[in-house]
Amino acid sequence: MLETSGRLLRLLSLLQTHDDRSGTELAGRLGVSGRTLRRDVERLRELGYPVQATRGTAGYRLGAGTTLPPLLLDDDEAVAVVVGLRTAAGGSVAGIEESSLRALTKLEQVLPARLRYRVNTLHAATVRAGEAPAPKVSPDVLMAVAEACRRHEWLRFDYTDARGKGGIRSVEPHSLVSFGRHWYLVAWDTDRADWRTFRVDRLTPRTPTGPRFTPREVPHGDVATYLAHQLSTQAWPFRATVTLHESAAAVADRVWPGMGVLEPVDDHSCLLHLGADNPRDLAWMITSVDADFSLTEAPPELAETLRAQAVRCLTAVRET
Repeated sequence: MLETSGRLLRLLSLLQTHDDRSGTELAGRLGVSGRTLRRDVERLRELGYPVQATRGTAGYRLGAGTTLPPLLLDDDEAVAVVVGLRTAAGGSVAGIEESSLRALTKLEQVLPARLRYRVNTLHAATVRAGEAPAPKVSPDVLMAVAEACRRHEWLRFDYTDARGKGGIRSVEPHSLVSFGRHWYLVAWDTDRADWRTFRVDRLTPRTPTGPRFTPREVPHGDVATYLAHQLSTQAWPFRATVTLHESAAAVADRVWPGMGVLEPVDDHSCLLHLGADNPRDLAWMITSVDADFSLTEAPPELAETLRAQAVRCLTAVRET
């Protein structure tokens, strides 16, 4: 019986790590005959695992069932799941904290000592600081938006913008992106015939979705780059473009994601496009790059702020 149970666990592990496996391969990996393999597959089915036969390869795959059976995780996967659950317990998805804690409690109860040590070491050495509370997003809203993205179906929703103005939007949803403390929907706005970015915590989906559409190519080549560009420039009341007197490659590691968009000019200069809520933050971001610069396009308030900061710095130097 112990040998059979161990073989069933090995079979389950093999099925979980590959979409399709031939019967010959499975029998060979387990060191059993085809007849024994078929009996083991039937035992897994009786235990609730939806093992499906595949055509062509005379093999098997683990399909989706009506209930969630136990899963086998290797050491690294188990640690990753625990860390993910601990993060989710303090995350920005509304109502998921309690579910995450329940799942975390169940998993930590059965963790082997060696894995518990790894998890606790990582947790003890990790500190989350300096983060303001993130706006909560309903899991149902996330799932509805994600499903519309996956199925390439039009999505209509009520939306409240940053100024508090509400309205109904109709879009071709492309991707959900977690960026900073927020979830964003990147989509083609059918009414405005242009790409738009929406905060998911500000929208309420309408049902049903549809009809289906053919996905468009997102600007800038990929969703992450497009979103970074939008959040760095288009979404702010104060925007600026400065010429940095160093190459883009030389300053790239000093421009963090979401701060701004670098545009190479030549071997000795590049442009930095960025935005902020106020001129003070703009000035701070520009000077934090630690490079000589010129204002190419900027609001008058930015120049005034930089002058005031320069006077303050010179005064401090003279007093030392």
